[in-house]
Amino acid sequence: MSKIRVLTVFGTRPEAIKMAPLVKEFEKHPDIFKSIVCVTAQHRQMLDQVLKLFDIKPDFDLNIMKPNQNLWMITAEVLVLMKDVIEESKPDIVLVHGDTTTSMAAALSAFYAKVPVGHVEAGLRTFDKYYPFPEEINRVFADAVCTYHFAPTETSVENLIKSAIPKDNIYKTGNTVIDALLHTVNNNKADLSYIGLNPNLKTILLTSHRRENFGEPIRNICKAVLELVEKNKDIQVVYPVHLNPNVQKPVKELLEGKERIHLIEPMEYAPFSTLMKESHLIMTDSGGVQEEAPSLGKPVLVLRSTTERPEAVEYGTVKLVGTDKDKIVSEVQNLLDNEDEYKKMSESINPYGDGLACQRIAEIIKKSFENK
Repeated sequence: MSKIRVLTVFGTRPEAIKMAPLVKEFEKHPDIFKSIVCVTAQHRQMLDQVLKLFDIKPDFDLNIMKPNQNLWMITAEVLVLMKDVIEESKPDIVLVHGDTTTSMAAALSAFYAKVPVGHVEAGLRTFDKYYPFPEEINRVFADAVCTYHFAPTETSVENLIKSAIPKDNIYKTGNTVIDALLHTVNNNKADLSYIGLNPNLKTILLTSHRRENFGEPIRNICKAVLELVEKNKDIQVVYPVHLNPNVQKPVKELLEGKERIHLIEPMEYAPFSTLMKESHLIMTDSGGVQEEAPSLGKPVLVLRSTTERPEAVEYGTVKLVGTDKDKIVSEVQNLLDNEDEYKKMSESINPYGDGLACQRIAEIIKKSFENK
């Protein structure tokens, strides 16, 4: 059998984190796979950090990031530029990840070229097309044009079946983010001394950057943080602030210069993983953190009203708290005061996998092409 030409496409830091261990898995088997990597650089700086960490050198770099780029611009550029990449690289299969505009447009471009597409992290749903926006439609669209659906959990499998995806095209693999996380925390312990944390205080890690939280929701989150720090002299909050002006402006207005609140630049993946591991609990609107933190035994309070990762809620590793100030304060305070509640969340089983998802995906692709 000739080598299977696998074109892996990603453009943002979250995609890169989850696809990097898969790229490395293909590289372990050069007799079976010809691994080809294309990055769109939808997020330039944060993407490059991950490429460096995992020592990945893209074969194609579309470098599409521009100031004030919008969804129309990203979609159009990726769709058109991927045509040339596909024609030059001649892949047997194109792999995309998750719910970014890069993934949606790259999947469509491959579909137009009649190249089979594999969707890593397929089947996530909130069943609300405007929440999260545009991610929900991006992943639904990617699933619609893909041939291989690599679902992280049983719930994702069920969502795909409900969407009329043939069962033979669905594979439950676990989530590749666990592969990436376990590799990173075991091999890349980072120095966090620059943050200036007090080792005698409990650290709460906060991340919030999603579009649906722009405006009043993010202001409510900041006000909740202020109240919590005032009420609890034994805590400190670390907030890596996203570069988007819609995040930077309200966060700096409300939190900059406040005692025991550390506003820092967005972190590279290795130090962020270390910070997660050393935190007491985590508040986030990130999808990836909902999957990662439970593997480290950290309770997660999700600053959203719905999640496309309901398994974590069902297993008790995360709790939806939304963006109401009083609700956030109440739920954080409960974890700070109630040792049994904290232990219950921190010791729950993570439904997202065992760190072997990439091996499973590579084996599925190998067997599929052997049988052709």
